[in-house]
Amino acid sequence: MLNLLLMIFFMFVIGNMIFISKHKHLLIMLLSLEFIVLIIFFMMMLYLSFIEFDMYMLMVYLVFSVCEGALGISILVSMIRTHGNDYYQSFSLL
Repeated sequence: MLNLLLMIFFMFVIGNMIFISKHKHLLIMLLSLEFIVLIIFFMMMLYLSFIEFDMYMLMVYLVFSVCEGALGISILVSMIRTHGNDYYQSFSLL
């Protein structure tokens, strides 16, 4: 059990490091955010099964994470349609 928790924590740290270091492309940032969301889901699932609690909140969490992913993909598509790529340096926020 401890090895599993350490592995999940290590995966969480790796996902955060990718999110921090690869900030040039929007797609890579969205993928790392989804990876972090899945790791948090696994941590919550392990914790709730350990204390023998109801898994209803996991379904609510998954619904919100799917909505977040759909919004991220729509922003990515609109950015590619208007600017031609997903570089942050190619457009201005003003």
